[in-house]
Amino acid sequence: MKLTTIIGARPQIIKASALSRAIRNSFSDKLEEVIIHTGQHYDQNMSEVFFTELDIPRPRYNLAVGSGKHGKQTALMTERLEEVFEAEKPDAVVVYGDTNSTLAAAIAASKMLIPIVHIEAGLRSFNKSMPEEINRILCDHVSTLLFSPTQTGYDNLVKEGFSQQLSSKATADSPNIYHCGDIMYDNTLFFEKKAELSACKFTFCKPPYALCTIHRDSNTDNKARMQSIFEAILQISRFCQIILPLHPRTKKMMPQMLSQKLLTELQDNSNIKIIEPVSFLDMIYLEKHSSLILTDSGGVQKEAYFLKRPSVILRSETEWQEIVQQGNAFVCDADRDLICQRADAFLANPPSDYPPLFGDGKAGDFICQTILDTL
Repeated sequence: MKLTTIIGARPQIIKASALSRAIRNSFSDKLEEVIIHTGQHYDQNMSEVFFTELDIPRPRYNLAVGSGKHGKQTALMTERLEEVFEAEKPDAVVVYGDTNSTLAAAIAASKMLIPIVHIEAGLRSFNKSMPEEINRILCDHVSTLLFSPTQTGYDNLVKEGFSQQLSSKATADSPNIYHCGDIMYDNTLFFEKKAELSACKFTFCKPPYALCTIHRDSNTDNKARMQSIFEAILQISRFCQIILPLHPRTKKMMPQMLSQKLLTELQDNSNIKIIEPVSFLDMIYLEKHSSLILTDSGGVQKEAYFLKRPSVILRSETEWQEIVQQGNAFVCDADRDLICQRADAFLANPPSDYPPLFGDGKAGDFICQTILDTL
């Protein structure tokens, strides 16, 4: 059986490594994988290094779409993916998460009647002003196999009308939904020991330190939000070192969105270490040895939980509601005072209970076997 796997952004490259590893280790005689990179996001630091570091098969195709407005970008990817699907004739198309690459592949495959396998199905922020929310809903509703990493995601699909009854031969009109655990948990378990080799790169990290990531345009492109978040970072740095791997978008927008006074204070603060974007393994190391994580990234929220670290969420909502309900994360939005209060509380009294919400680390094997059994 031939699968075409669609990736377009750095997190999808990492997610795809889990499925590629499962195919290579256990299903190479039954599944052939063709990786297609849409080129939605691509540069040496943010993409290329991951193929080498994580031993991921190189994409057979790079569609080189690049950035652009949502409609134009999605349309161009849809057109080019349709051409590749016509040439490769896959038995199924595998998509991850909620990017424009995911949506474009879902549109192209559904029009060509190719079964869609959606990994990370059912996640909802219940905020349709987010492009990602639109993408994930539309993709779910044309998919044939939907794999949710959490019980909440599975329940969301049931509420939207998906049947819990499983069919031995799933179709787009009669899809199967599964709560399978999270493939990123597979990856964290697999790469955790290898990540320790990164220690020599980060001798400047002085525990206890807080790791911070900011990349969403809802933050980076909003002057009031950026100012508030960085004011909080500055205040937290008075009692805890801050490590900030700087996303290219954030780096570009900081001079435009932050006051000159705040920029100068950030640059002059020896307790705030602004560094270049880091690889997945380096990120695992930094997360594992931190005392606190502040982030607007959904993936980093999960990784914090996998590695038993509390997180302050710099958004107004989260798709990972379980970790908030457990008390291991707190939604602070861009509220400077709330960010500081919660950071102080987590540092003073870190949570100790991290129940296994995200499966057993074998989601990749389950997905591969289910594809073989039901398509």
